[in-house]
Amino acid sequence: MNRRDVLKGIAAAGIGGALVFQGLDKFGVEAADMVPTSKRLPAKHWGMVIDVSKFQTEEDFRKVADACHSYHNVPAIDDPKEEVKWIWADDFEHTFAELESKYLSEEIKKMQFPVLCNHCEEPPCVRVCPTQATFKRPDGIVAMDYHRCIGCRFCMASCPYGARSFNFFDPRPYIAQVNPELPTRTKGVVEKCNLCAERIDKGLVPVCVEASGGAIIFGDLDDPQSEVRKALRENFAIRRKVELGTGPNIYYIFGGGGAGA
Repeated sequence: MNRRDVLKGIAAAGIGGALVFQGLDKFGVEAADMVPTSKRLPAKHWGMVIDVSKFQTEEDFRKVADACHSYHNVPAIDDPKEEVKWIWADDFEHTFAELESKYLSEEIKKMQFPVLCNHCEEPPCVRVCPTQATFKRPDGIVAMDYHRCIGCRFCMASCPYGARSFNFFDPRPYIAQVNPELPTRTKGVVEKCNLCAERIDKGLVPVCVEASGGAIIFGDLDDPQSEVRKALRENFAIRRKVELGTGPNIYYIFGGGGAGA
């Protein structure tokens, strides 16, 4: 899928009218209200590097997804048409569709990759949201204010990564144990990974990073001395659908060369 196809898809979904809101301050009231604390992790440009070689078993994926979903009160809904997910596993064909080749090895075809919101530098979801329920923070995190979400799903149609989920019904009965520190969502609201912004503001790393045992590296992409920059210098890396111009900030490393896309 090229950029023209994406734009056609957005137009077909009736999003064109929502683009009039592009002129609004994309950080919105919510971003202005997020006052840094003395504990807040300092960074100008948050990003992640996922070491694919360390995700070998189903358990490697499950422990990361379970930690994320449990912490953020993500409902466990079995129906794939109605499921809500912040981080999940997918194969090469669906993760890196633009890199698909008929000569791809069977080993690569069978590999699973952790996927989540890419917290893009130019997030299309922010541009199309008519209420500023989705906004980009100064540190690069694409966050959400669920109280502002009207469930129009323009953001879902505009996201080329399928990183957003819609609550078709009340999600609370599908949460085994509610984390009282964070809100639950309601019917008719979209949700996605927020890069654990609330933890970062307290001086903590994202839950998935903590649970991954070193498989996910997190840090400031603008800092040449950060662990993420070191990983990108020392390994071959790719990102998802970079040709769309969204500027994804989630990198995947395989080892054995310099940084790629």
